[in-house]
Amino acid sequence: MQSKIFCEKSERNFSQEKIERLFKGNVLKKFIPFNMPDFQIITSLDNSQVKLLGKLSLKKYRQEFGQFMVENFIIIFDALVSGFDFESVFVTQEFIDKHPDEIRFLQKQSRANNFYLIDEKINKSYSELDTASGITAVYNIKAKEISQSSVIYLNGISDPGNLGTIMRNCLAFGFENLVLDKTCTDVYNSKTINAAKDSVFKLNILEDKDDTWLVQNTLPIYTTSSHCGKNLSEFKPAPNFCLVLGSESHGVEQGIFERAAETIKIEMSDQIESLNVASSAAILLYELGK
Repeated sequence: MQSKIFCEKSERNFSQEKIERLFKGNVLKKFIPFNMPDFQIITSLDNSQVKLLGKLSLKKYRQEFGQFMVENFIIIFDALVSGFDFESVFVTQEFIDKHPDEIRFLQKQSRANNFYLIDEKINKSYSELDTASGITAVYNIKAKEISQSSVIYLNGISDPGNLGTIMRNCLAFGFENLVLDKTCTDVYNSKTINAAKDSVFKLNILEDKDDTWLVQNTLPIYTTSSHCGKNLSEFKPAPNFCLVLGSESHGVEQGIFERAAETIKIEMSDQIESLNVASSAAILLYELGK
């Protein structure tokens, strides 16, 4: 599969290029007229949908309502192309004016009936971005079963940027199962999603809320360390395994170390003590996924 190259391309150019390919492939007819009657106009900050968007910035409400929001068109687009549809979408007139083809695509491809037109004031009222994007999609959280293959288990990954990058690494290197312990940050945090991109839809994600998954797990457990264990370059993994990644500051919990069949070490220069956990994950998943 060809890699997506983001360097030296703006998100606008990248999305426009993909939209144009879909038009040329006859997936869509260009210049589809806007079906503006399908847009419900919201003008009040007291609107129930606007209040819901504000609540979805908090984990307890994401759990209560079983929903999360995405404020990035590239993620919304890639999810929809891959078959992951939203429940509702909110756009400003400014976004429609700047990105007409993108809105036509959403109207044509989505099965959702809830398209809302909002103003910039409303967008800013709930947005978690420094600069509101002009588009927000709301998705249902859908539970997935862990498949019968290798699992990446995260222990104490508290930084959402690291978590999101690890999620992308998992998808990139063919690891579809991800389990997070209760000390990890939330998968559906906006910063996590912005780093994870559409991997948040494509991975099998399980939250180990009561710390029982590892106890019941039958796969060989591999832990990682910056100073001890077998060198990664010499390590031969089992066909399926559970790789545990801990935080950079605290590492893997002692109790998990005691359950491990092996500990793996990445060979590094003596000029540095450790790697960022997301960087380590990329190296480990690439090598173990060969």
